[in-house]
Amino acid sequence: MYVVRHGQSEFNVIFGATRQDPGIEDPALTDLGAAQIGETRAFLTDKPVTSMIVSPYTRTLQSADILRRALPVVTEIEPLIREHKHFSCDIGTHASVLSKTWPHYDFSSLDEQWWPDDHENDAMVAARARRFFEKTQPRADWEGLVVVSHWGFIRGLCGLQVANGTVVKVDRAGTGTVVHVPDPC
Repeated sequence: MYVVRHGQSEFNVIFGATRQDPGIEDPALTDLGAAQIGETRAFLTDKPVTSMIVSPYTRTLQSADILRRALPVVTEIEPLIREHKHFSCDIGTHASVLSKTWPHYDFSSLDEQWWPDDHENDAMVAARARRFFEKTQPRADWEGLVVVSHWGFIRGLCGLQVANGTVVKVDRAGTGTVVHVPDPC
């Protein structure tokens, strides 16, 4: 499966410059973030993509919308692949609001508040990533599956720390290999 880190978000810009939490909940992509995902889309266009799983945060939903312009695939929403709960950007948007904002996605399986209240440590994120891996590994569409997620989740899944818009190919053994990094990083 291909795991994509969302494009640069408003939070990433400020935190990257100051190393302090700017207090932005569920941030949107920046123009650079959209461009990064545009490059990622170009990379994935000739791959055998058949389905997509997306984290319910705004930045991943926006990234998925950009990817879907060239990859018209069935898309599932999955809170297991959310970011680790640590900063303000890890506070999500309630499911009822997401349903109104993103009517082309099905949020009916989400709890109204689908993100945790409490901080998640690395072991908790790794355990959640393992549950997701075990849930998806038997899927017949594994080779054509695109997962749009976050830095912390990708690190928990395969141990890699990747830049925005990066694509990691994960094999059925759980080994991740970076296969694409967009130019405007």
